Amino acid sequence: MTLLAEIRVRSLICVSYESVSYERPDVSSLRSEPPVAPRVRALAPDLARGTMLAVIALAHSQVLARPFIGPVPGPGPALDTAVQTLLTLFVDSRGYPMFAALFGYGMVQILRSRETALGWAGARRLLRRRGAWLIAFGFAHVLLLYPGDILASYGILALLLVSALRWPNARLFAVAGCAAALGALAYGSLLALPAGGELSHEVGPLGSAAFRAAVFPLIVPLNAVMAAAPVLVGMWAGHRRLLDEPERHRRLLTRVAIAGITIAAVGGIPYAFVTTGLWHPETAVLVTVATLHTAAGYAGGLGYAALVGLVAARLARRAAHGPVTAALAACGRRSMTCYLAQSVAWFLLLEPYTADLSGAVGVAAAAAVGLGVWLATVVAADLLRRAGRPGPADALLRRLVYRG
Repeated sequence: MTLLAEIRVRSLICVSYESVSYERPDVSSLRSEPPVAPRVRALAPDLARGTMLAVIALAHSQVLARPFIGPVPGPGPALDTAVQTLLTLFVDSRGYPMFAALFGYGMVQILRSRETALGWAGARRLLRRRGAWLIAFGFAHVLLLYPGDILASYGILALLLVSALRWPNARLFAVAGCAAALGALAYGSLLALPAGGELSHEVGPLGSAAFRAAVFPLIVPLNAVMAAAPVLVGMWAGHRRLLDEPERHRRLLTRVAIAGITIAAVGGIPYAFVTTGLWHPETAVLVTVATLHTAAGYAGGLGYAALVGLVAARLARRAAHGPVTAALAACGRRSMTCYLAQSVAWFLLLEPYTADLSGAVGVAAAAAVGLGVWLATVVAADLLRRAGRPGPADALLRRLVYRG
């Protein structure tokens, strides 16, 4: 698979990680202690992450069907064309904005839980330390498993945008608007690049790891540019507690959900003709269409987050959560672990020296595999919940960040 193919198909991920809020046992020291007593945790962010990891799996699974970027030579079977249309309208470039927004939202929650004890300077150091560890996790992720990492990009944004937690709304939205325009144009231009070949089947583990390490410096800034705008919007939403108290913001969430998902669907229609092989526009037109598709994805990601907030508000009225809700929330609470588990699956399925199934199945079959991988992580996360255990990767990150 080409470098561009890896970046195009596997850089859709945008998983968001939120530390649990904890009471600090000793507020006399500025040294951050490990979490000891969890507060009541809002359902909506966890439910959103758990649900939208399905979108991530659907996006990544398409390497099983189409291991290249660029125009499709022609339409495939009717079922594959229908599934590809749905994926373009509701999955491609729609999942990562939501997770990026949740990452920004989580930064506000961490600040809120730590600023009283640590002060602004101490909380800022904590967030930056978390960002630095995310960069380290991201590099290890790329080197060992998966080229389309988003963890390091989130880490970069945590380092660069921590001061944005104190920006006024006008500045926040102005910078977010500029970042959205830049991100849409950058990714839209990438989508319009010509198709390439595949990675040689003779490449072994060391060669594949070297390739992943080589694309790391390209993926990190690209994903950071694409994620910056929703991260900033997520900070604004966090200050307003939109997902912590969704019942209070039902009207706003309803408007965002309807408008965002509608914009995503309508804005993706032209590019859907491209991805299904029904239209082959000139390069300039293709860049415009792909940029529109990406920009509409920002609205779609925020619309998905708002929709899950509305669902969480409805579920909050019940005395207890059902098994499906509990399992999805468990997956979201262990989102880093589940994200990395997906990467293990793609590693085993796609690498030339493992199953080597890249391009081996149709679009519909690939989507089914993606949903199967996601369901497996949901079941695993629920088993961890029942056992009272955190996700291993999430726990490791928390331990490294909070050990001071």
